Amino acid sequence: MKTAKFGGSSLASAAQIRKVCDIITADTSRRLIIVSAPGKRTAQDTKVTDLLIQAAEARLTHQDGEQEMGLVEARYVEIASGLGLEQDDVDPIIADLRHRLQADTADEGLFLDTMKAAGEANSARLTAAFLRHRGVDAHYVDPGEAGMILSDEPGNARVLTQSYGRLRGLRDRAGITIFPGFFGYTEAGRLVTFPRGGSDITGAILAAAVDAELYENFTDVDSVFAASPRLIDAPAPVDEITYREMRELSYAGFSVFHDEALEPVVRAGIPVAVKNTNNPAASGTRIVTTRQVGDTPVVGIAATAGFCTVYVSRYLMNREIGFGRRLLEIFEDEAIPFEHTPSGIDNLSIIVREDFFDHAAEERVLRRIRHELDADEVSVKRGLALVMVVGEGMSHTVGLAARATAAFRQAGVNLEMMNQGSSEVSMMFGVKDHDVDDAVCSLYTEFFPSDH
Repeated sequence: MKTAKFGGSSLASAAQIRKVCDIITADTSRRLIIVSAPGKRTAQDTKVTDLLIQAAEARLTHQDGEQEMGLVEARYVEIASGLGLEQDDVDPIIADLRHRLQADTADEGLFLDTMKAAGEANSARLTAAFLRHRGVDAHYVDPGEAGMILSDEPGNARVLTQSYGRLRGLRDRAGITIFPGFFGYTEAGRLVTFPRGGSDITGAILAAAVDAELYENFTDVDSVFAASPRLIDAPAPVDEITYREMRELSYAGFSVFHDEALEPVVRAGIPVAVKNTNNPAASGTRIVTTRQVGDTPVVGIAATAGFCTVYVSRYLMNREIGFGRRLLEIFEDEAIPFEHTPSGIDNLSIIVREDFFDHAAEERVLRRIRHELDADEVSVKRGLALVMVVGEGMSHTVGLAARATAAFRQAGVNLEMMNQGSSEVSMMFGVKDHDVDDAVCSLYTEFFPSDH
């Protein structure tokens, strides 16, 4: 049994859904299908999820949201018409959208989740209806009915352990099951969503729950690439990559997967295949537990901006037991997650995302550090980007750090920080965010010269 997830670009129009259904029916082992909301048809288009958010925000600001919801309804009507579906297939979708728009707005987070989830729910209904239109035994299943139980965290929910046992029953369903991604229900029955990109998380959870032989993730590219095509013209494709490598690259900005999406299949040891809906014959990229490294120690380079570093210095810090714990407790008290903690003998830096560290939080944290830890120096540096060089072969290759720093020098990029994890599967560099593109391009030229 395979599970297959299709992203928003694969569901954006009737023509795309026809491709999706051709792929589903081409392999009888594809029996559990996860779908996203319809994405953009063109670069200037708007995703259905974004339209739903606009409608929700209109309601939350005491408007009726009718204009925004009308655009959503028009998208589904257009898709259904292009698929040759009957009005009986469209009416339940319109009714569902109307019902959601009039839902209670007292809890803004829950209302927003209810609205956002309409994209995936109705995309799944349309896909199942079209498969039945073609004579295929296909069924839409609601995540609550199937047993997708999530934590009570609107917009940022996590799957609860008991879900896996309940979802395993999907193995025994007859025909093809079409499952909407992105949302589930709390134990109290309230609809909540994963973070954006959550359909990938849904797909991985279901693959693990049913013990799938393979989790196929269909998108709009032929494979994972060694660097962003936005920066590198025709970057090298990656045929095979390990879970660890993919996790590092996703964290650093690879857009193929949400950086938490692979956790369920990693734990279950289920391989992942990244495939292209528009070119299903392409070999794609396989994500596996282990791989043969070969002659190329680096598999990919990625970068992401939006970080800042909190620098703390205290003479004889290394002799003071519990200093690091007390420092991190300040961040914990302020609900600020940290990313990395590079350190020296008498200093420690806490790297955090700027999204969690506005100027009000900065003022509180710095005041507490000075008062509670009696620090000699405390400062904040903003506008930091993290650049990751990733590869399982790095631990067995001499001189990689020297090559990377030489690439930065060649590009005229000053290093703010350098760190290598104990796993030696990645090296991390901190640079000013305005230097990040030059840094990635120079590193790519260094490690993939034949592809430059």
